[in-house]
Amino acid sequence: MEHVIDRLGGPSAVAKLLGLRSPSVTNWRHRGIPIERCVAIERATDGRVMRWDLRPDDWRDIWPELAERADAPAAATPSMQEAA
Repeated sequence: MEHVIDRLGGPSAVAKLLGLRSPSVTNWRHRGIPIERCVAIERATDGRVMRWDLRPDDWRDIWPELAERADAPAAATPSMQEAA
């Protein structure tokens, strides 16, 4: 998640964008971006940062309707260890 926060200008910039305090966003580096903030980030960035960018491992489970979009990332295939 650090790369997304950094891409948006760092914790202070993200906090300002969302009307939050900077320490809250700083905590996301360790805890991950909360699901309930993802849509707000997507909207605040006019779609430059999508929910699938913010939650790459579980966005299909949280927002299955996004999988139908033509620009949605391809589904990840299970690794060899997961398949075993």
